[in-house]
Amino acid sequence: MHCPFCRHGDSRVVDSRTSDDGSSIRRRRECPACHKRFTTIETASLTVVKRSGATEPFVRDKIATGVRKACQPRPVSDDDLALLAQRVEETLRSTGSAEIEANEIGKAILGPLRELDVVAYLRFASVYQDFSSLEDFEAAITDLRKDAEVLPGREPGQGDADDASHAEPV
Repeated sequence: MHCPFCRHGDSRVVDSRTSDDGSSIRRRRECPACHKRFTTIETASLTVVKRSGATEPFVRDKIATGVRKACQPRPVSDDDLALLAQRVEETLRSTGSAEIEANEIGKAILGPLRELDVVAYLRFASVYQDFSSLEDFEAAITDLRKDAEVLPGREPGQGDADDASHAEPV
């Protein structure tokens, strides 16, 4: 590690701490030449392997941007999207792999998005899973209705239109 002040080619670690979420390490360093201190943050990088074979760094904001289109005019806030993107990134990092196929990111989005808003989920899934017929939509809606029956305590907007009629009064 080069000193940012004098460009000396070495430094000594004085202190190391993990971040609150455990995804990075903060190191306090001291240059043996000029004795100035500086901080480095270390994170494990994720690389996305596109369908074409090209690679690019993983960017969490791209998840929120991509899902935001499916959530237009739905009652989903930017905070909801940020949390969804964080959950997806945590899921991807938990695989332990430094390279992630682009389609794996889409798969990781589907579960949290389904929990967040089923209409947005259906919109996203129709593009991601390349729905090509009405039968594809019907099958997805049937699955959503089965889940709504299994999980009767869902809030309005978290299932199909019939769920809203069974919601608890506020």
